[in-house]
Amino acid sequence: MKNEMKRDVFEKALREWDDLVHSCGLQGEEAHGGCEFDPILIKYKKDYDAALPDNLPVIPKEIGEYIRWCKGEGGVSNVNDAMDYAHGDIASWIYNGSNSDTFARAWLDGYVVEGKHD
Repeated sequence: MKNEMKRDVFEKALREWDDLVHSCGLQGEEAHGGCEFDPILIKYKKDYDAALPDNLPVIPKEIGEYIRWCKGEGGVSNVNDAMDYAHGDIASWIYNGSNSDTFARAWLDGYVVEGKHD
C-alpha cells in the first residue's frame, strides 16, 4: 500500500462492492449480507484501518527527515525537545507562522511529505 488516504480506500470499496453486487444480479435486500462478499469486506475494513488519515499535515522533506532522525538515532522523546534542539533551516521553518502547530501535529499524528501524497 502506498500513501492511500482513508477516503481513497472507502471510495474504492464502494465501487468494487457495487460492481460485485451487479455482476451477480442481486438487487435490494438480497444484495446485502451475501457470504461470497464477506472476505472482500473484511479486506477493505483492514485497508481502511491501515490507511493514512485524510488530514495529515503536509511538511517539507527536510522536516520529515528531521522528525525521523529525532525519533530514531537522535533519541529525542518528545515534541518539545525536538523543537528546542532544532537549529538552522529546520528551526526557521518550525518557528515561521503556524508551522510550530504543523510540526507538533506531524510529530504526534504522522505526516505526508510535500509532493509525496499523490
